[in-house]
Amino acid sequence: MEPQLSHSVTESVATVVIRHPAKRNAMTTAMWRALPPLLDALADDAGVRALVLTGEGGTFCAGADISTLKGSPWEAQRLAVAAEEALAAFPKPTLAAVRGHCVGGGAQLAAACDLRFAQEGAVFGVTPARLGIVYPASSTRRLVSLVGPSAAKYLLFSGELIDAARALRTGLVDEVLPADGLDRRVVEFTATLASRSQLTQAAAKEFANGRTDRDAHWNGQAQEGGDTAEGVAAFLERRPPRFNWSPPGRR
Repeated sequence: MEPQLSHSVTESVATVVIRHPAKRNAMTTAMWRALPPLLDALADDAGVRALVLTGEGGTFCAGADISTLKGSPWEAQRLAVAAEEALAAFPKPTLAAVRGHCVGGGAQLAAACDLRFAQEGAVFGVTPARLGIVYPASSTRRLVSLVGPSAAKYLLFSGELIDAARALRTGLVDEVLPADGLDRRVVEFTATLASRSQLTQAAAKEFANGRTDRDAHWNGQAQEGGDTAEGVAAFLERRPPRFNWSPPGRR
């Protein structure tokens, strides 16, 4: 199978799958380049309310395909950062579903998601020190925001792999599931995300990512969009809410 990113949409949840089984789903230059436009298309799809990123089979992503670094490692890194930033900027909730190795560029992508659920037995590593690569400043700041300075330095300085239990303790992952429970939990949780107010989620994501100057904008959206009125009415009438606000298309 040629290395590729595939995607599907089911019950308002988009799933993007990293497929490169010959190299543990390592990302090629073409795959890094393909991710931002794919995310743009899914962001503009009003039927998509959440996104899951995962890898084919028993591995999430073993990093960048090292063979693509021979010519211009700096260009490969630029493409990886652009893909990471596109994922971090996706306007709807994102979740990395992790099995097996989540290393290097794979950890970079997982960290750019809003949440990370891992299967028992998953391993994580941030490995630029093994290759003499300077980890990007934006990626370093994102890692520090997740795990704190000390744990980030441990990962970056050593390039050592950590297991899912330690990743959970440090805050690198949010839940660890048994081998037969990850898929079910991801489906259940993303169904919950898809049922909630996209207005609340979009505002919370901006605020959590540092855009704390947009209170007036989001209060205006709340007044105009109808989700607040619908949420209160549904609560009083003891029925599930039917939230209608969605982020405007960016094209």
